Amino acid sequence: MPAKGKHRRPKSPRFARSIAVAGTGGAALALPLLGATGAHAAAPAAVAQKAEKAVTAAPVAAKKVVGTKTYRVKTGDYLSKIAAEQSVRGGWKKLYSDNRSVIGGDPALIHPGLKLTVGAKAVSGGATQSSAQAPAPAAKADSAPAPQAAAKSTAGYTLPVAGGSVGTSYKVAGSMWSSGYHTGVDFVVPTGTTIKSIAAGTVVSAGWGGAYGNQVVIQHADGKYSQYAHMSALSVSAGQTVTAGRQIGLSGATGNVTGPHLHFEIRTTPNYGSDVDPVAYLRSHGVAVG
Repeated sequence: MPAKGKHRRPKSPRFARSIAVAGTGGAALALPLLGATGAHAAAPAAVAQKAEKAVTAAPVAAKKVVGTKTYRVKTGDYLSKIAAEQSVRGGWKKLYSDNRSVIGGDPALIHPGLKLTVGAKAVSGGATQSSAQAPAPAAKADSAPAPQAAAKSTAGYTLPVAGGSVGTSYKVAGSMWSSGYHTGVDFVVPTGTTIKSIAAGTVVSAGWGGAYGNQVVIQHADGKYSQYAHMSALSVSAGQTVTAGRQIGLSGATGNVTGPHLHFEIRTTPNYGSDVDPVAYLRSHGVAVG
C-alpha cells in the first residue's frame, strides 16, 4: 500500500497546476501547449503536407521593384544608343519616360555621369499571387513588330519621321540659303523624335555637317542619296548597312536653325547641290507626304 501512495503524489501536483492555470485565465496558453505535445506525438503526414502547402500559397508582396539597375551615362551616349545596348523594351521613349525627372524636358540633353534607371519600374496591384502560380505571359510582347515597321510602304520605303507636319517646302526661294532656295523639305517635329532611314541602304557619312549640324547621308539601291540634318543625336556610323525604317538618330536643332525640325533631302550624289524634289521622290515610292 505505501507504494500506491508514492505513485499518486507526483500526479496530484501536476493536475493542480493545470487547474490553477485555467482558473487564472491561462487556458489559452495551456491548451495549445498540450495540443502541440499531442500533435508532435501523433500528427499524420497529411497534416504536415497541408501546412507546407499553406505556406507555399501565402500571398506575395503587392508591390515590389523587379529587374531594375542603374546606368551611368558616358561620353558619346544618347538615349537610343543606351536603350539598344541595355535592351530596353519600348526603346528610348520608355527610357526617357522612366527618367524624365532626372533628364528634364529635353531627351537629347544628357550628360556624362547622369544616373539612369534601366528596367522595369515598381509593380503594384491589389491582386496577390502564390509562388505556385505561373507568371503572366509577358514574353509575347517581345515578338510584336516595332511600331516604325508599320509605316513602311509596299515598295519598302517609309517617311523619315512619324507625325511631323511639313514646314518649309522644297525650292522655296530665300537669301538665307547659299543656293538661293531651300534644297530639301522640313518636317516640324520636337527635339528627340525618332528619325528613320526611308529605305534600305549604306550610311555614307554620319557626323557634323556645318550649317546642317549633325547629319546622316545614306546611299540607296537606286543610286539616290537621302540626307537627314539638324539631328540632336546619331544612332549610326559611316559604312553601316541599314534597313527601311531603321532608327538613325533623333531630331534636334543643331547647326543653322531657328527651331527644332528635320531637314530632309534627296540627292543624286552625296554632296550638297545635287538635290531633287524629296516629296516627289517619296511619293514615287508609294509614301504619302503631308
